[in-house]
Amino acid sequence: MGQLVHTLHEGPTVLGVTSLAGEIYLLRFKAYDQVEVYDAITYSFQRRLTVPNARELTEMASCEHYLCVYIGDHDAHSVHRLDAQGAITRWAVHDSCWGISVNAAHNVLVTFRKVRKIKEFTSHGDLLREILLPDDIFKPLHTIQTRSGQFIVCHGYRGDPVHRVCMMSDDGRHIVYSHCGQPGAEIGQCNMPRHLAVNDNEFVFVADLLNCRVTLLSPTLECVRQIVSRDQLKWNPDRLFLDRQTRHLYVADNDVPEGIWTVGRVVIFSV
Repeated sequence: MGQLVHTLHEGPTVLGVTSLAGEIYLLRFKAYDQVEVYDAITYSFQRRLTVPNARELTEMASCEHYLCVYIGDHDAHSVHRLDAQGAITRWAVHDSCWGISVNAAHNVLVTFRKVRKIKEFTSHGDLLREILLPDDIFKPLHTIQTRSGQFIVCHGYRGDPVHRVCMMSDDGRHIVYSHCGQPGAEIGQCNMPRHLAVNDNEFVFVADLLNCRVTLLSPTLECVRQIVSRDQLKWNPDRLFLDRQTRHLYVADNDVPEGIWTVGRVVIFSV
């Protein structure tokens, strides 16, 4: 089990958490001052930032190479780019974005739930490629890419018959490995796998939202163990971020009754 390290304060729902240049960035469901910044060692609050012209922010990821944070905007069909000096720019993605991550090439992967697509962009928004997922990968929520180029996708929303984590070929056409199927609470099942993180050995952390747990999977997506249990959370694990250097797992613990965002916090575990 992961060991509790620290808990950041409760407030509006946490839509994303990441770190950059020794600071923790936390995205909240608010009209302004959406981004809260904390010191990554002392966890002391540093400042708040407002994303201009934001409509419905959904996700965030960081890039140490370009020293910036990317924030997805569902309604505006765009990604906001926030650099370490505080400058914010925006570029269009031309669909309702859902998940966002950064790959080993320092490019941005955006997951589109409604159209079953993954798009890869440069740091400044140039489209590099677009991948249409197979028909049985419906409502994808988040994607990460392994160093070998394969994609790991979690999919399955409330009421869907299949809730899975799948490893896709590097062209996105074929499922190489999969975990789960019919939604449930037993070992080997999940109920709305919402978000993913991966460590240096390509073990996968899965935020199992409605089962209120975080599960660790092997590189071939076999269940290893439960890494964060229901007893260690107050609500539901909605977003993840793994700091590979400190081996700290940041879990956005949100209260989402009937899918309505209300309140959330970030719980930090040593894994």
